[in-house]
Amino acid sequence: MQLRILAFLFTLCTFIQLQAQGNKTTEKDTPIPAPKSFTTKHSLKINGQMVAYQVTGEELYLKDKDDKPVASFWSTAYTLPKGKTHKSSTPKRPVCFIFNGGPGSASVWLHMGLLGPKLVQVDSDAKKDDGAAPFTMIDNPYTLLDITDLVFIDPVGTGYSKVVGKGKVENYWGLNEDTKSVAAFIRLWTTKHQRWNAPKYLIGESFGTTRAAAIADELMGGGQDMALNGLVMISQALDYAGSTSIHDNITSYLTYLPSMAATAWYHKKAGQGKTIEAFVEEARQFTYDVYAPALYRGNFLKEADKAKIIDQLAYFTGLNKTYIEQSNLRILMPRFQKELLRSENKTLGRLDGRYYGKESDQIAERPTLGDASSYKISSAYTAALQSYYASDLNIQMERPYLTSNRAIYPKWNWKPVPKNSGWEPMYVNTTRRLAKAMRKNEGLKVLVASGYYDLITPFFDAEYTFSRNGIVTDRVDFKYYEGGHMMYTHQPALKQLCADIRVFLNGK
Repeated sequence: MQLRILAFLFTLCTFIQLQAQGNKTTEKDTPIPAPKSFTTKHSLKINGQMVAYQVTGEELYLKDKDDKPVASFWSTAYTLPKGKTHKSSTPKRPVCFIFNGGPGSASVWLHMGLLGPKLVQVDSDAKKDDGAAPFTMIDNPYTLLDITDLVFIDPVGTGYSKVVGKGKVENYWGLNEDTKSVAAFIRLWTTKHQRWNAPKYLIGESFGTTRAAAIADELMGGGQDMALNGLVMISQALDYAGSTSIHDNITSYLTYLPSMAATAWYHKKAGQGKTIEAFVEEARQFTYDVYAPALYRGNFLKEADKAKIIDQLAYFTGLNKTYIEQSNLRILMPRFQKELLRSENKTLGRLDGRYYGKESDQIAERPTLGDASSYKISSAYTAALQSYYASDLNIQMERPYLTSNRAIYPKWNWKPVPKNSGWEPMYVNTTRRLAKAMRKNEGLKVLVASGYYDLITPFFDAEYTFSRNGIVTDRVDFKYYEGGHMMYTHQPALKQLCADIRVFLNGK
């Protein structure tokens, strides 16, 4: 009996081992399918002219040193059909590589909100929630397709992009890792589509500008020097000291104040009778000349001077003087979001201070539902892109398209140095990499687009960042819009931003 039991156990163990080996072999040797590609043809009237174009949604595989695929990059490219005549259809037609930020965001926002040939409609005046499906999509009369190709990129972990084969997410989810992989994709796409001699631009938003600054430098190395013609930075975030609202970060108290003033002006709590431009200019000068010296004096500030500054902060922010005094002149942005319209039971959005939500907890010091300017539009953007892919572009993939991936952020490696190198924690800052690229490439120019009501990457921070760090300022153009982080959700800002990018690309 015991012998039979031992024989049975031996046979069982052998079976389990063989099964495990079989599974291991299967996983190792499972072939990676050929990358998918979908192409459709369309036309659209732009500036009174009918433009024929084609859309290619495709996977491109990044490969390791053994020439094995390790990551699938998804992009949606808008180009002119081969063989078609058009005044801009030359080998030197510009190409714009476009991405959003996060990290963890697909390119859906710039794709369906600003530059693509189709737009999803949300309330331009930020009064209404996007509601529920169906959502309305319209032709984009401001798209730049008549003068440039558009390539929307989804980094690994977003959209349809993912690791494959022996690829590991840690090789893509990090400041340096992301830079290298997106730069590698741009070279790969440029080579496949024979566009090395075309003018090339990066258009990034939010963390996408952090990425763009680093990529501009990265592309000038690696044995395949690619000099870019320009960067369009929408809601720039290059030096995070100016966009991190926490206690004891004096920089952020300064960079956020003019945005608080602009938002208070919008909600008619400050600056009435003045234009937005005039009021924020007052706020700038106050910040430079009075507020900065006061914060650096700290407790050594004289009481009489402190009282004057309390009055001035109340004038600019619309907040109660007692509240400002109790805040010790230091107003955190999340508190401002809750406090400005507290008497009306409204909590401001962070990405766009025009938006507000009505939360149940009205005594809280900061928002409790999340960002009203995000949850009031995100469903529309997600549904619109999914529908557009399926119905207009005939894209059929076996996996879901991730417009955002929250699993990325907690695993993100923010170290600006190799993993095994020592590093004293500091704010993320890729500005020096941009400065390096601008000084090596005298043809590189930058357009910085900022929303007055952006309460996460403030417009004054853009000025503060680009005035330092070795940036070649005479090749930087600043533009301002009455909107927030995604200023293009406001229709007048959408029209103006597209017009400004058009001028930028045309070199005027």
